[in-house]
Amino acid sequence: MKSDPAKLTQRPKALQFFQESPLDLLVVGGGIVGAGVVRDAAMRGLRVGLVEQHDFAFGTSSRSSRLLHGGMRYLAQGRIGLVRESSVEKTIVQHIATHLAEPLAFVFPTFKGNRDWKLWQLKIGVKIYDFLCSGRNFGKSTWLDRDETLQKVPPLRREGLNGSVRYFDAFTNDARLVLDTLRSAAKNGAGLLNYCRFKTASRNELWDCEIEDLLSAETYQLQARAVVNATGPWADGLPHSQVKLRLTRGIHLVIDRKRLPLTDTVVMTEGKRILFAIPWGERLILGTTDTDYNGSLDHVRVEAADVVYVLDIAKRHFPEVSLSVKDVISSWAGLRPLIADSHGKPSEISRSHQIDNPEPGWWDVAGGKLTTYRLMAEQTIDRIVKWLNELNRLNRLNGSNRQFPSCRTAKEVLLTPSEVEGVSGILPPEFRRETVEHYCANEWAIHLEDVMVRRTRWHYYFANAPQMAQQVADWMSDLLRWPEAIRAAEIERYFHAVNFAKSSETSHFSGTAENAASRRVRDEVHR
Repeated sequence: MKSDPAKLTQRPKALQFFQESPLDLLVVGGGIVGAGVVRDAAMRGLRVGLVEQHDFAFGTSSRSSRLLHGGMRYLAQGRIGLVRESSVEKTIVQHIATHLAEPLAFVFPTFKGNRDWKLWQLKIGVKIYDFLCSGRNFGKSTWLDRDETLQKVPPLRREGLNGSVRYFDAFTNDARLVLDTLRSAAKNGAGLLNYCRFKTASRNELWDCEIEDLLSAETYQLQARAVVNATGPWADGLPHSQVKLRLTRGIHLVIDRKRLPLTDTVVMTEGKRILFAIPWGERLILGTTDTDYNGSLDHVRVEAADVVYVLDIAKRHFPEVSLSVKDVISSWAGLRPLIADSHGKPSEISRSHQIDNPEPGWWDVAGGKLTTYRLMAEQTIDRIVKWLNELNRLNRLNGSNRQFPSCRTAKEVLLTPSEVEGVSGILPPEFRRETVEHYCANEWAIHLEDVMVRRTRWHYYFANAPQMAQQVADWMSDLLRWPEAIRAAEIERYFHAVNFAKSSETSHFSGTAENAASRRVRDEVHR
């Protein structure tokens, strides 16, 4: 069945929404924070729109460790308030997005000679951790002796092992959490545009904003009473922004779980740093690094040295497995937009968020973490609604008698079970045309990479992802009426986005699966 491309992309209607009358709020940035802000605003009755210069969840929000957690490391650093906030919020996310919050057990082993992570301290720590969840954690923490630890994690290094603690957090799909939050916002009346750049703004009675549709290269003028800068790593580059960031990069590797058959997540340490080995269906995620970053925001690469670093730590904890670069199926690199602090190592910088109002009607929202996105949004909209109400009272603008209700985002689910079945979850969906059509029709998928990388995670999960991309390109060509030249360009764009070299495309389909995976990683770390 042929579909109307305009209907599938939903774009013309969205462009009309932005221009037909002034917005109460324009949100700039389509990551998890922007998604949370636009959903909260829409649910309170604000006329709100969001623009994102790339695809939704393009940056940090699709390249995290995918954990909903209070943070044992933050507890060790004495950041009790942050841990408390995160511990409450992770249970809220499970309530509003059950399909995207899977309880996950963590085994944290300790070894003789490790002065940074002592077993007796961890035993106290996990009980405090449970207490900070107000008794609503996903499971009760326990202590394991040496033999019990090895029963839980048979491949773990035996030499010097003291024992471990076992505690609970949750696993999510970060990109899907963004997209489902945006779908919820759209259901509540928000206007949403990806591949649309915020160019500039000036304030008179309202903010006069200029945006550029990057698909058509056309610019549009719109007005908004308030603007939120929620652009993550790009936040300090926006006009009017007063944000100061310290960016750090983290990389993750994906391997076949058969190579390291874990049932619980295992915490790996290097000094005070924490890394994870996280089960993900038939795969295992290893990561992450935490190093200062000063490169391109649009093209964050996996470096060979980081791959070696993560694999070395994994081999140190699981010496009999002998992992190597040949085991890596895929990898990704993302940036953490931390509030600027020139002191201390990157892993020691606070993950707290800040909401600033540097001039009337402009809010910068920065820092924070995936787990607390909903709270950040609630606090932001609370301040904006208070300001709008005062503005209405003083200036008697149109809508001055409007009453905005209180926040409901912690109580109402993002989407119904029927709206997420088969298209949104922790694991990739079934590989079929109907699924791709849903993403084009209902989730703003424009490019091949939008489907392969963010909406489905097929790229990261399957070793034959390049082959699958060819089929998805065929389906999208039919759905969106791409001519052959566009189809070829989309495949090239996908290879470039995931750091493939077009000239080596055929190498992914030849030789053993192990060698193909090795070549794939070499492409990713050297491009």
